[in-house]
Amino acid sequence: MLEGLFGSSLKTTMVTPERALAGRSERDYPLPERHAVLDAPLQWPEGTEMHTIYLGLGCFWGAEKEFWQMPGVVTTAAGYQGGFTPNPSYEEVCTGLTGHAEIVKVTYDPAVLSDAQILKAYWESHDPTQGFRQGNDVGTQYRSAVYFTSPEQEAAARESLETFQQALAAHGYGRITTEIRSVEDAGEFYYAEPYHQQYLHKNPNGYCPVHSTGVACG
Repeated sequence: MLEGLFGSSLKTTMVTPERALAGRSERDYPLPERHAVLDAPLQWPEGTEMHTIYLGLGCFWGAEKEFWQMPGVVTTAAGYQGGFTPNPSYEEVCTGLTGHAEIVKVTYDPAVLSDAQILKAYWESHDPTQGFRQGNDVGTQYRSAVYFTSPEQEAAARESLETFQQALAAHGYGRITTEIRSVEDAGEFYYAEPYHQQYLHKNPNGYCPVHSTGVACG
């Protein structure tokens, strides 16, 4: 395993572009065409009225399940984003040497589910004050992140962050460490290997809890 070769100390220090793994020019595995739970395209076609947002809240197995259960979500996918290595493998991401976070791509119908509602569920499904970790999962890949695709999403993300920060502070939590960036700035979303997609549907007893604080966002 690459993680064993490079050691664990690198996992909690953000890699620089110069030190990032080289990756590869193309993805070396096929993707399933359909979402295993929602029976929708895993890669939703562009040019529709649907909205998409990219969310990091720790291990993407449990995080993806949180969103595919929401009415109005049409498809979800697990992947890697926010780093430097093109077409990384899971093993490479786990070393901390790609710079990527584990991200859930969420596509939803704005007529049913608003940007604010998606973000409320996001904040309430993890602890965004933990830096490069969620619970026992430690490393830069587990950082909290929102990669928005519209000015409206950005405004909703920043407004809801301030609302949640006040609520967290009232319960004794520290500062939110979530990075909020445009998807253009965050870079390409690389779909994770097929076995990661809808993992907890395929493996109902799999380990990957969400780390909710129990604090409500608004």
